[in-house]
Amino acid sequence: MTLFSRAVTAVTAAAPVERLITGSRAGRALASRFVAGDDLASGAEVATGLATEGLKVSLDLLGEEVHDVEGANRAVEGYLQVLDVIGSNRLDANISVKLTQLGLAIREEMARSAIDRLAERAAEVGTTVTIDMEDSRYTEATVDIYADAQSRHGNLGVCLQAYLFRTPSDLERLEGLGGHIRLCKGAYREPPTVAFQSRHEVDAAFRRLLMVLMRSPSTRPAIATHDPEMIRLALALAEERDAGFEFQMLYGVRPAEQRRLAAAGHDVRVYVPFGSSWYPYLTRRLAERPSNLGFFLRALVSVAERT
Repeated sequence: MTLFSRAVTAVTAAAPVERLITGSRAGRALASRFVAGDDLASGAEVATGLATEGLKVSLDLLGEEVHDVEGANRAVEGYLQVLDVIGSNRLDANISVKLTQLGLAIREEMARSAIDRLAERAAEVGTTVTIDMEDSRYTEATVDIYADAQSRHGNLGVCLQAYLFRTPSDLERLEGLGGHIRLCKGAYREPPTVAFQSRHEVDAAFRRLLMVLMRSPSTRPAIATHDPEMIRLALALAEERDAGFEFQMLYGVRPAEQRRLAAAGHDVRVYVPFGSSWYPYLTRRLAERPSNLGFFLRALVSVAERT
């Protein structure tokens, strides 16, 4: 995580800043750029629109770090509804889930049981489940739960974060399981004892892992990047790859590039988050790029001038 990202993460964690963003029209305007809406109907509407443009979708019901059983059960039921909508509308979509939203922070067995239920329902509607990676406190459990569930159900994927020192060994362990692996650079604030800190080091780690992943015959690579250099490298590596792969990009980030790649015949899956718990997701988007923060500040000034 860069110095800019660390600074933004620290500032947005402050309660007054959260109240400013979540309670202002400018904050909600910025959120609407990256979040499909507050409910499943909004997410499904965006997914349907993207499908008409030849784009695949991964629907994400926003929420994480759930510490009560009722909340975790609610999230599971919410995702079962998402899968029902995918099936009934024949959407070219899967779901992305966070294990702490499904009970991992309460009891590991809750998350394991939830993943089983979701994988079974996903199989019934003909789609897959991607397990998102969270901060390093949960990496070991996430890898273990994915490996176990994928070996039994066969329709899952997992996200690996390039900046973690442990990721090469995780990739080596998981690439033979036949699922899909989403490779991203990493979005959480991690200490130097577990993760690369500089952009140069993170980019180098991503390149190394991308080359390994694109040469894996049994895994479907899901390349989660908006970085033009990494996209070019992936396309070059794809020329020597017989099996399929896809690019994955975030809703609201480089939409023209998403459509360009899809028009060129590449599979592109857009990560579409929805739900009322959008603030933690938004703060990670703000921390990623100065332009995102600038967009919010300009909107905030514009609103202030009109009031």
